[in-house]
Amino acid sequence: MATAEFTIPQRYPTDRRGAARWILSHALRQWPILLIALIGAFGNAALMAVVPVLTGRAVNFINGQPTDLRPLLGLVGLLALSQVVRGALQFGRNFGFEVIAQRMERNVREELYTSLLGKSMTFHALQPVGDTMARATNDVRQVNYMFSPGFNMVFGSLNFLIMPVLFAPSYHPSLVLTPLLFIFTYAVALRFYLRELEPITDEVRQSFGVLNTRLSEALDGIETVKGAAQEAAEVARFNQNVDRYRNASVKQGFVEARFVPLLLNGVALAAGLLHALLLFRSGLLDLGGVVAYYGLLLMLDFPTFASLWAYSQIASGLAGGRRILELINRENNLDQNSAGYTGPLKGEVEFREVTFRYENGDPALEKVSFKVRSGQTVAIVGQTGAGKTSLVKLINRTYDVGAGQVLVDGVDVRDWNLEALRRGISIIEQDIFLFSRSLSDNIAFGRPGASREEIEAAARAAQAEEFILSFKDGYQTVIGERGVTLSGGQRQRIALARAFLTDPRILVLDDSTSAIDSATEDKIQRAIYTAARGRTTFIITHRLSQIRWADLILVMRRGRLVAMGTHEELLASSEAYRRIFSE
Repeated sequence: MATAEFTIPQRYPTDRRGAARWILSHALRQWPILLIALIGAFGNAALMAVVPVLTGRAVNFINGQPTDLRPLLGLVGLLALSQVVRGALQFGRNFGFEVIAQRMERNVREELYTSLLGKSMTFHALQPVGDTMARATNDVRQVNYMFSPGFNMVFGSLNFLIMPVLFAPSYHPSLVLTPLLFIFTYAVALRFYLRELEPITDEVRQSFGVLNTRLSEALDGIETVKGAAQEAAEVARFNQNVDRYRNASVKQGFVEARFVPLLLNGVALAAGLLHALLLFRSGLLDLGGVVAYYGLLLMLDFPTFASLWAYSQIASGLAGGRRILELINRENNLDQNSAGYTGPLKGEVEFREVTFRYENGDPALEKVSFKVRSGQTVAIVGQTGAGKTSLVKLINRTYDVGAGQVLVDGVDVRDWNLEALRRGISIIEQDIFLFSRSLSDNIAFGRPGASREEIEAAARAAQAEEFILSFKDGYQTVIGERGVTLSGGQRQRIALARAFLTDPRILVLDDSTSAIDSATEDKIQRAIYTAARGRTTFIITHRLSQIRWADLILVMRRGRLVAMGTHEELLASSEAYRRIFSE
């Protein structure tokens, strides 16, 4: 199993060595229901075969011009009873495969979701959200359709293929020849059909993912699109992806339209009827036998027509399964280290010759070393691109170092249990993410079980209660996605309240007041003073008012730590530091 930042125990282990194995390992967990569905499929086909058999007997009975019709009524009653039982078995087949399909969709969706949450930021930074959503919704639904109606129709139809072979010899041994030849040619044609269909269904699923990715990006960046008057250009790009998806779907339809078994079925019916009539003419088969045998051959219609779209559903389900499994199995470069150190976090942080680079990029940090005592406030300053944000993202293992060590309380962060480490660290980003839930839920996001009193106390400490109570619904006010209904300062204070509630020993403020007006800054500044008290605090900022009171200032330049000290010390000794305030 691939490593993950965290793991929620799965409902059951799955075989991830291939899409077919993976889907089968899910399906076999439903074996009691699968058994009911298979029994229903076989019983439904067997009792369907009873219809032509009893019809043939009735023809022979009437052909003998009987005076007592009671035996005929017995045949009719038997026929009616068999079809009532067949209806119950058919219900078992349909119900069983539908239950399996719905459970499969639920379990696959759960496995994919927990896998995605366990991936590192390196994975999420490179994986388009739109494509992920396409796999998590449409591809998962294709796995559902793979079982119902896909396998439902396939298993049902395969049993319909068997019945003419089982019953035909009872009328004449040679009559088994036509159904056997049909099954052989049907299997060969189906193999070529599925081989041709597989790459096309893969392209259909992939092109849908690309289409969804472009749509997601355009809607997520709608303000940028409108601000640059690029609506027409975006529509043109979107139409290109629509055309690609349409062309792949049309190509799939073209392959399905050339489904050879449809022709083979017609030939088999004609040849089988001719064979039976020749035997009848030779006196080797009675009239009822001809009628019954032809009725049995008509059972070949169902597998022929059902397989036209049932196997297409299976091919699409396998294509979707491959895309889902590829996402689950994608290499992950962080491990939760569940057996790692879980002691109480105090807040001492040390960097030892740390070098870090993003994938295939130049070093974002190079040989950075410093030590911060527990409870100190550290300001990190430098020009854009100096590596400030990269530095703090290494403390909670959002990313891992390429060389050197990051230690928290003297323990390498890679030796910490990742959940225990992150529970003691809170990072407030410049671009704060709030969920489209109530203000209360957003504050309590890190502690879902927090009481109303604790939530309100955190909001007061973050200078947020005043504006919260100005809303009609107060703490129960539902905000828009990403907190778009709040101002920048309000979002900052909600994020600070969230941090207060989780009570982290290490707090990181990543340029969190860069877009705040001076009036709001004063309120946030008071909240930050309160937040920093008693905990290790890293502040990435350009505001002199926040830098001056830091216990330690780190000056970054092009990924290197070029100076550190107090405000007064750096003004006297560091030209790079003085330049920051002269610009």
